[in-house]
Amino acid sequence: MNILTFETNEELNEVGAGIIASLVQTKPNAVLGLATGSTPIGIYEELIKLYQKGRVSFKHATTFNLDEYIGLPEDHPESYRTFMNEKLFNHIDIPLEQTHVPNGNAADLEKECRDYDDMLTNSKQIDLQILGLGHNGHIGFNEPDQSLNSGTHIVQLKEETRKANARFFNSIDEVPTQAITMGVGTILKAKMIILVVRGAEKAAIVQRALQGAITTDVPASLLQTHPNVVVLLDKEAGGMLS
Repeated sequence: MNILTFETNEELNEVGAGIIASLVQTKPNAVLGLATGSTPIGIYEELIKLYQKGRVSFKHATTFNLDEYIGLPEDHPESYRTFMNEKLFNHIDIPLEQTHVPNGNAADLEKECRDYDDMLTNSKQIDLQILGLGHNGHIGFNEPDQSLNSGTHIVQLKEETRKANARFFNSIDEVPTQAITMGVGTILKAKMIILVVRGAEKAAIVQRALQGAITTDVPASLLQTHPNVVVLLDKEAGGMLS
């Protein structure tokens, strides 16, 4: 595990975008696993700049997003499909049919999970997976539990997760209670993982995830078992690491 700490978010964003762009430059048909939320936005902005400068093209790449809320219309401003379109896809040359986000409005949600896993299987292997880190140690929407699902599945969101996401809605009552998420097993199959964490409020869980016991009570701690993880932290998030 390669842990990098940055003095500024600008440096962090440039390094994160540089890793992704380098992969796509050397492997134009790369399969990218993408994340939502405020954490990766700066990296996506840097990727857009690199594309606009003609330094990278995504027209042959394929993307799979980690998760999606259940019950939000696809065009809802807080759906993850809307997020990805507005923050990245609409500004680069990737065909939208090559971008995949779980359908949280599928008539048969269990079948949607199976179909998403089938698409992932048919794409062979994710070359690079971007992750954020939840306050309780979740990755994707894989919440702390006695056991974790390997494949794509439906999850009941913890109250602390809903509270953390309530800032994007008018109130916590509007935050969905369920989501579809890629499983930890699928995440760990990626050839490379980039974990991005920002802010002092994440320092304690960063320490537990990266230097604590490997346990399903902190799903991100399972990243310690992966052979190729790069961790990008601002100095506040890395403040409790030994």
